[in-house]
Amino acid sequence: MKTTTKMRKIVTYGLLVIMLFVCATPAYGWTYNIQWGDSLYGLSQRYGKPVHMLKSANGLPSDQILAGKELWIPDEHSIPPAQAAPTQNANHYDVDLLARLINGEARGESFQGQVAVGAVILNRVKAEKFPNTIAGNVYKAGEFESVANGQIWQPLTSNAIKAAEAALSGWDPSGGALYFYNPAKVYNPYNWIWSRPVITSIGQHVFAL
Repeated sequence: MKTTTKMRKIVTYGLLVIMLFVCATPAYGWTYNIQWGDSLYGLSQRYGKPVHMLKSANGLPSDQILAGKELWIPDEHSIPPAQAAPTQNANHYDVDLLARLINGEARGESFQGQVAVGAVILNRVKAEKFPNTIAGNVYKAGEFESVANGQIWQPLTSNAIKAAEAALSGWDPSGGALYFYNPAKVYNPYNWIWSRPVITSIGQHVFAL
């Protein structure tokens, strides 16, 4: 009887240690079920992610969150800390144009997939071999189907605008990609795009360097 009681104490103590470790350790890249009484600020402090980062990652228009909903806590590689602060020189035109390209190229993709498409444009802005403006990359001849067929001028969705803002804030789910494409739509087996090293895929799009 004494042995059984002792074993129960050991098991109980072990579970308490595990629970304390889980509660004290920041969790990255997972979905959190919002509880009654939670606040975005509180969750920001708990998991070490700035409020604006959580808002961008989840497409939240305000700081309000609702119990019973899910909140995605992005992993540390999705949003580099050095790029986490919102871009100061992004103007309304940049946001609108980037959102239009996202809307034209990635309408129907997940929020993460839409942000990734926007991030590709911003990665090009920083790369030497591409134009150094968002407009220069969007309108570069022959680059994007949505520009050629006019889909870029379709009515904007709120998701596309939020995705553009998230990308401009520094979130890059593409992992630094300079190209994206839908493999199912590249019919030529000798197309140059197949030679680009693929680094990730999100939804129907493949992202490459």
